[in-house]
Amino acid sequence: MPKNLFPLDSTKSFKDQDIVGHNRWHPDIPAAVTVNPGDTFRIDCREWFDGDIKNDDSAQDILEAPVSKVHALSGPFHIKGAKPGDLLIVDILDVGPIPQEDEGPLAGQGWGYTGIFAKNNGGSFLVDQFPDAYKAVWDFNGQTATSRHVPGVSFTGLIHPGLMGTAPSHELLKKWNDREAALIATDPNRLPPLALPPEPKDAVLGTLTGDDFDRVAAEGARTAPPRENGGNQDIKNLSKGTRVFYPVYVDGAHFSVGDLHFSQGDGEITFCGGIEMSGFIDVHVDVIPGGMDKYNVKENAIFMPGNVEPRYSEWISFSGTSVTLDGEQRYLDSQLAYQRACLHAIDYLTTFGWTPEQVFLLLGAAPIEGRFSGVVDIPNSCATVYIPTAIFDIDVRPGAGDVPKIDPGIGAPRAANA
Repeated sequence: MPKNLFPLDSTKSFKDQDIVGHNRWHPDIPAAVTVNPGDTFRIDCREWFDGDIKNDDSAQDILEAPVSKVHALSGPFHIKGAKPGDLLIVDILDVGPIPQEDEGPLAGQGWGYTGIFAKNNGGSFLVDQFPDAYKAVWDFNGQTATSRHVPGVSFTGLIHPGLMGTAPSHELLKKWNDREAALIATDPNRLPPLALPPEPKDAVLGTLTGDDFDRVAAEGARTAPPRENGGNQDIKNLSKGTRVFYPVYVDGAHFSVGDLHFSQGDGEITFCGGIEMSGFIDVHVDVIPGGMDKYNVKENAIFMPGNVEPRYSEWISFSGTSVTLDGEQRYLDSQLAYQRACLHAIDYLTTFGWTPEQVFLLLGAAPIEGRFSGVVDIPNSCATVYIPTAIFDIDVRPGAGDVPKIDPGIGAPRAANA
């Protein structure tokens, strides 16, 4: 096992650890650990809400989840010799929950959760149809996930970090804050908001204190969206065996990682659509000097996915086009088309006995595949969602016989005052 350079204690909050990470992006957050190019090491990661979400049958914790706390990131890691303009190579050697047999302070976690976030607390991809807070808890058995809240399904997880990235330069940070502030100003009272501005409340900034802490907390970018540095891309295929090439914007690159998922559908459509968990990740790092110019990488990461995807061979797929539920035609709106494809899948699967909320949670957690299938034929984009049929305990294919039914069980908990 590689040496653990970022050990965490599950009995302590993120900011009270012996080694403290961060939950904002800023170039002045001090490095927590220094490593050399060519080093291999292990990193412990807290789940993105630092343990606020519980293994129970209530969604009150989802409703009240403090979005100002996310994401709990391990790092930054200073890579000696890395300079702006380089490419940082990150190889994911292994990633998973803390082993169950581990008796140390970060004891094994055999469960994770998926949440539909309420409209007034982050929302979701389908927020207008699902404005309230719901939760599903998933149990892990090896590589398989099942849930008492979504019975009748089980699937193989594709474990991955939802968030990895390098620190922005001061110039890049200003660009982020300026452009996102301009977007917010177009509709400042919108729910969910158009973007999340800097928020000093609940900021965790490594070892910073005093005036430096206050300045960085007021300037630091929130970690919710993906940006030029990588960040919260939520790409389910960034699993074991993946190699990622990140642009370097500051000396030492200042690499960070967190937001581990046991599984996730393409798009992470419920906002915390992946199965969120604490866990570990083993990485190997290296540097390509001048790699951004060498390969004409102006921004954003390049990645080579590993080959550990679940082996599903039969799918049931649903399509959608860029026409709203009210019948309004939109021009090549691929996001709307994907929303419609997901809604068609939800409508279809409810005929077998699941509630719409159970299906929505399933689409966020299971290894579904989302594709932009047609983006050139005006006025309609076409998007598709592929669901592996083997994850269901019953046959969900259309047929001539009676529609089989499942027992929806206790259902997905809904927050009482959502």
